[in-house]
Amino acid sequence: MRDVGVRRVVFISSGAIYGDQAVQPVTEDAIPNPQSPYAVSKLAAEYYVRTIGALYGIETVSLRVFNVYGPGQQMPPVHAPVIPNFLRQASLNGTLVLSGDGNQTRDYVYINDIVNAMVTAATAPGANQAIINVGSGKDISVRELVHLVLEVTGGKPEIVYSPRNERGPARLCADLTLARQTINYQPLTSLKEGLSLTLERDPRLRQK
Repeated sequence: MRDVGVRRVVFISSGAIYGDQAVQPVTEDAIPNPQSPYAVSKLAAEYYVRTIGALYGIETVSLRVFNVYGPGQQMPPVHAPVIPNFLRQASLNGTLVLSGDGNQTRDYVYINDIVNAMVTAATAPGANQAIINVGSGKDISVRELVHLVLEVTGGKPEIVYSPRNERGPARLCADLTLARQTINYQPLTSLKEGLSLTLERDPRLRQK
């Protein structure tokens, strides 16, 4: 990139680097508390990208993306992402497994909003070396997510609570103040609308 004259690199980091935080929604100046190897790798990569960019004269922006979802999302057989897994299980009247009491919350953001943020961050003036949260700015519990999934799919799956608690923070929500100020970011897709679009545009979620 240095040799061909790339002006700016936009790196996709993760809201997972925050881990447990006492203050929510979480701002970019919160001290990172990564609780998984994945989160550690994202935090380390932020430092690599920022440092190499400064050394070689390349502008950099790191977007801390929260729980992104949308059609075409990968669904590995183990630890499948919650939204496509729930949509598929509900559509086929399968089983929804909720970890712990289901009251843990996450900030789910539709893929189109993330793409818009990436495109804007590539050219926004004054964003060099910025680290910016990108989410919906709203968190929702797993229990509430289940209700929306049932409403969108019309399914009647079995709902099972697993006593094994999910590893991760009890609550996580993005503060979008800096995103609005720096890249004029405003999420446009509500969670219910995003769930409907994901179900409509991803035929895998309705196939047995």
